[in-house]
Amino acid sequence: MPLLTIQPSGKTIEAAEGTSLLDALLAAGEKIVSKCGGNAKCGQCHVFVQEGRKTISKMTRVENEMLDTIIGVGSKSRLACQAMFGTEPVTVEVLSFV
Repeated sequence: MPLLTIQPSGKTIEAAEGTSLLDALLAAGEKIVSKCGGNAKCGQCHVFVQEGRKTISKMTRVENEMLDTIIGVGSKSRLACQAMFGTEPVTVEVLSFV
């Protein structure tokens, strides 16, 4: 299983291929907000994928449109509810505050 490294906490966990970043972050005990239940409608689970961007799922039109409405989005931005693990390690920076 691929590894997920979480910044700024420094936690590292295993995540099954096909698991969303959001589910993996929540399983790791991270405090990340998702008010829409993982449907790419609230933008609260915005994260920066620091490493492993090519191994996670491609961005959908719905995710891209939601990211267009968020301040502070960059080339490493993804919605954790929409990004699914591939087979390689991933490092994410959690931005939300609970």
